[in-house]
Amino acid sequence: MPAAAPLQRDTPASGTLLLDGGLSVPLAALGSDLTDPLWTARLLADDPERLIAAHAAYLRAGAQVVTTASYQASLGGFAGRGVGPVAAARLIGDSVRLARAAIVREGRDAWVAGSVGPYGAVAADGGEYRGDYGLSVAELARFHAPRVAALLAGEPDLLALETVPDSTEAEALLRVVAGCGVPAWLSYTVAGARTRAGQPLAEAFAVAAEAPEIVAVGVNCCRPEDVAPAVATAAAVTGKPVVAYPNSGENWDAAHGRWDGRATFQPSHARAWRAAGARLIGGCCRVGPDRVAALARVLHP
Repeated sequence: MPAAAPLQRDTPASGTLLLDGGLSVPLAALGSDLTDPLWTARLLADDPERLIAAHAAYLRAGAQVVTTASYQASLGGFAGRGVGPVAAARLIGDSVRLARAAIVREGRDAWVAGSVGPYGAVAADGGEYRGDYGLSVAELARFHAPRVAALLAGEPDLLALETVPDSTEAEALLRVVAGCGVPAWLSYTVAGARTRAGQPLAEAFAVAAEAPEIVAVGVNCCRPEDVAPAVATAAAVTGKPVVAYPNSGENWDAAHGRWDGRATFQPSHARAWRAAGARLIGGCCRVGPDRVAALARVLHP
């Protein structure tokens, strides 16, 4: 694996790192049932080999950063399945080790990003697309701290603080990762020029501008059409590398547990995202290995 973290202040302006896509896509193709409050994290306990296979699909597609299956994992979530806190923490750390195993098996040069999903995702009620949970920064920090600690025990190359719906949760996550010694990116899920909770993006990105642990900021799991202007705002406000990995453009119907609408993700859009300042580009929900391979051809011809 590479010796240095991929996101440093001196990242070449012309360089672009290719991220993976939604982990659920190759898992579904392999026949996994993901109708569980733990979502992909269920397989940490039930079928870890299948997770390795899913990561490997993205590595073969050209991904240079693979993201762990810990997005919806929490000690409380595993407790609901009868898994105690020590064993649950070990499973969350295993998400890093499994991603690393896929890299080794495929013989690739890639980094592992430990996924830290938002409180709303762990609640499994679509709250990550609404934000504003009614919880304080301190309450959210107490929730996230054991999840982050478990991930750090697995020794990821960086942390992905992702699909964050509002700046209150961003502040909590920044508090948790302060001084952790591992670089992180912070990415919001947005609707137009605002977070899902309605805050202007310039204000939301400013929260991370001076945080030394945050080496990239950006957006994920949003409509592809919202990416370019958000990237430009993130770059202007923070001066940091920008991360961009939207979903397919479809809409998540939390009430019925399904996606609907029309997919609008086009790999060719990545050229505009890069021109706006994105240096880490990939896909999120409903964007699978085939589209990541197409992104690779666009970004690294």
